[in-house]
Amino acid sequence: MKRRSFLKNSASAAILTGVAGCSQASSSAENSVSPSPPGTGPYFHQGRIEGYKEFRIIDPGRKITKIETFSRENIAVVRVSTDDGHSGWGQISTYNSDIVSMILHRNLAQKVLGKDPALIDQIADQCIEENLKYPWSYVNRALGGIDTAIWDLYGQITAKPVCELLGGEVKPVRIYGSSMSRSIKPDEEVERMIRLRDEKGINAFKFRIGKEAARNGDAWEMRSEDMISTVGPALADSCALLADANSCYTPDRAIHYGRMLQDNGIDQFEEPCPYWETEWIKEVTDALDLDVSGGEQDNDIAKWRRMINSHTFDIIQPDPLYLGGITRTWRTALMAKLVGTPCVPHSANHGMVTLFTLHLMRAIPNPGKYLEFSIEFDSGINKETRALYGPELKIEDGALHLPAEPGWGLTIHPEWLNKAEYQLSELA
Repeated sequence: MKRRSFLKNSASAAILTGVAGCSQASSSAENSVSPSPPGTGPYFHQGRIEGYKEFRIIDPGRKITKIETFSRENIAVVRVSTDDGHSGWGQISTYNSDIVSMILHRNLAQKVLGKDPALIDQIADQCIEENLKYPWSYVNRALGGIDTAIWDLYGQITAKPVCELLGGEVKPVRIYGSSMSRSIKPDEEVERMIRLRDEKGINAFKFRIGKEAARNGDAWEMRSEDMISTVGPALADSCALLADANSCYTPDRAIHYGRMLQDNGIDQFEEPCPYWETEWIKEVTDALDLDVSGGEQDNDIAKWRRMINSHTFDIIQPDPLYLGGITRTWRTALMAKLVGTPCVPHSANHGMVTLFTLHLMRAIPNPGKYLEFSIEFDSGINKETRALYGPELKIEDGALHLPAEPGWGLTIHPEWLNKAEYQLSELA
């Protein structure tokens, strides 16, 4: 459904004052906006919108005294502890996670230690703004680990799941089965999607076309054409279908393949052009009738504001761990809500990021129809993440059930921690 249709059916894009999850908040004086001369301002920092209220989930008065990381090359978790004995767990984004842990301790820890965990908006802003010489990806990934740990801390203190702290409700979230493979043949892809449809009740799937950032290249000659013409006719009558090009195409080729997708019953086209070429993506969005989505790689919240206001995408897909955590992803979703754009936070593996996005999907005011869940169950990063925490997320009737326990509702396996590299920063 294109954005114009969503606007027709959505609530008015009025100012989101007192939106769910912010109702317990109070604006700090430093974030207030003085009247501006005609034609200027107001100016909102770090993705805030008019009427935004900072989170106050817990009462002020505690101090963060310890930040610990447990790292392997591709996965790292963060534990944040306070002076009254509470702690919470978060995760750094997958891949090069050991490098991010080092950056967390060197560039962010001293900006967080001694701070009141109740002031999460201020913590997030300070970590970004005081690292202005080191934008963006690694600093944001480090912040994502800290921010998600603080949200779990809130859950442990209040004995509530994060979803409820954000104003949402614990309910199942519909998924789309996401193929990560560009080596699979079209008939094999159809076969496993039909099997998952019939066995797990999944009625939406994504497949891959093109090749990652390949300047119009393909995994092999005519693979994309064959995938589209095979998967579409086989499944479009029973399932919603999505295709992901992972930054492959120039606009002319993206429009060509986008029209082919439309003709074969595919509903959504993700990241058709290099993600850094915003104008190219908008050209594709404007030319096609199907939904164009993207944004998983984007971690600059000011760029997010520009993309949202220019309607670069029909659906936005910010990744909570690339962007810097729940707090910044929440702000991005609120910006999109103002213009009637749905938000589906990105979750391409079975790490804790899927839990984070489940909680967000049940709390943001503009969730999309379904959440990404990889169908590469026993390979790659998903095999590694399965050893990290429990209970394991299970698919039932095409949906994932949200844990109702406090915080993220999980337990980190001690066996995994014992084999990880340990680093500690603590308040002197």
